[in-house]
Amino acid sequence: MDHDLIISGGTVIDGTGADGFRADIAVDNGRITRIGDLGAAGAKERIDATDRLVTPGFVDLHTHLDAQIGWDPELRSSSWHGVTTTLIGNCGVTFAPVGEKNRRYLAELMEAVEDISADAIMDGLPWTWTSFGGYLDAIQTLRPALNVVGLAGHSAIRLEAMGDRSLDEGEQPDDRELRSITDMVRASIQEGAAGFSTSRLLAHRVPDGRCTPGTWADEREISAIQRAIVEAGGRGGLYQVVPDMQTRQAIDYAMLAYGAEVGCQVMYSGGVGGTGDGGVGNTAAFLDRNNQDGRRMTVICQTRPSGSLFGLARLYPFRTPAWKTLMSLPTLAERMEVLRDPARRETLVREAREAGFRIDPKALHPLGHDQRPDYDLDRKGSLAQIAAAAGKDPVDVFVERMLESDGREFLNYWMFASHVENQWNLMRLPQVVPMLGDAGAHVGFIADADSPTFLLAELVRRRGVLTLPDAVHRITGQSAAVIGLRERGLLREGWHADINVIDFQRLETCHPEYVNDFPHNGGRLIVRSHGYDATLVGGQVVVRNGVHTGQRPGQVLREFVRG
Repeated sequence: MDHDLIISGGTVIDGTGADGFRADIAVDNGRITRIGDLGAAGAKERIDATDRLVTPGFVDLHTHLDAQIGWDPELRSSSWHGVTTTLIGNCGVTFAPVGEKNRRYLAELMEAVEDISADAIMDGLPWTWTSFGGYLDAIQTLRPALNVVGLAGHSAIRLEAMGDRSLDEGEQPDDRELRSITDMVRASIQEGAAGFSTSRLLAHRVPDGRCTPGTWADEREISAIQRAIVEAGGRGGLYQVVPDMQTRQAIDYAMLAYGAEVGCQVMYSGGVGGTGDGGVGNTAAFLDRNNQDGRRMTVICQTRPSGSLFGLARLYPFRTPAWKTLMSLPTLAERMEVLRDPARRETLVREAREAGFRIDPKALHPLGHDQRPDYDLDRKGSLAQIAAAAGKDPVDVFVERMLESDGREFLNYWMFASHVENQWNLMRLPQVVPMLGDAGAHVGFIADADSPTFLLAELVRRRGVLTLPDAVHRITGQSAAVIGLRERGLLREGWHADINVIDFQRLETCHPEYVNDFPHNGGRLIVRSHGYDATLVGGQVVVRNGVHTGQRPGQVLREFVRG
């Protein structure tokens, strides 16, 4: 009989961590129906995967695409990098549950934390809901290209229960307010949330400078929420947190451990330091203790140094009057016209030399002008090193590079994950998923949605940090298991056909670009890729050779494997 689709001749990396094998894959009605030799079978459509990898679609455990779905249902840049399922609502920043009076405040909170205009959020989403289930219903009506899984966020829930005092340090819920919080957690999970998210990070602040609701929650509140997660959804319900390990390490570790003890699937964002092993040994021991006797805990981490991208698109490295005037011009072309003028350039250079850089040039790493960006993992090309080798002032080198690239080059600020060898050792731990790209977050500052592509092309193919089967497993089968996805994350007969066909030798991430494609002409960074022949969601090709097909078969997933 004819199949809807056959992917033929590829090397199948099935997401289990096993070695690849040669096989054809048949797809019918959105599911994988046969894996094997299908040379004699007919198909309505055929994808030739000769000399290609065939993998499950990637599962992104940390995104902030909650708002972007409203005006970009194709979910770029994630969909350009093999992602087929996204987990939204991380870090406690969500849009549900919410009463009508708090809608604008949640939009402003997202603007403050994730750099997306509140006006764009208010105008770009339908805001037809109050409950979390209603929010998921609204997302489904937007017909996303990718599958979407939602977390109920601490900020929304605490704000509903406690009002404005939910943001104040030292303020904790009374018994009535705590019951309201846990009732909303239970209801949200029963209505389809995969779990609950919160942030302990002191850098996450609202417009008036206070930390986001939930930042100051004590152990009484957090433990009650963790129990509510399990009561509502069963063992394995997700508790996601960005801990603040520098100021409250002991209490945050205790909260993580308690969550695993009561039955949550705990997932937290982790990193390393530069002294000794950077804390990898301590993290390994902590994860080992909390993955015994049925407990579950996972760390997600970044794949490369990151923090902010400086240049002339949005963030610029000098705080002086002339530079502020330059960057107030609305377009890059206008800024470059000023920079090319010798007299005005002289003023810019003089002021920059006098004031110095906002960021130490030793921590700024130009991405270069070649076809693929150079993330300088060998630490040989910081702005300071380039200037020293040329015998020039770093200010002059920065200006020269902007002129050479027409202002399009970015300099990567190494704020996080800068101790690369320690970071690699962290990501080798079996309970770690190296895919913290923050897609949809800090949209004018970072562009790390290409994390799976960078992982496979740079860390697997070029550097051998992980093996190919292991790396694919972590961002497919392992990540799907963290959420509890049903019949997704592996290539198996009968499972959903979320699939990538990849030209592995050609796989690359591209240079970040700054575009103005948000509502009200809002700007953001995007990053494209090379090497994905096809990405399928539910058996339909949503991206072919880097171009969206117009198909938007994504599903809002509400049922999860628990127990």
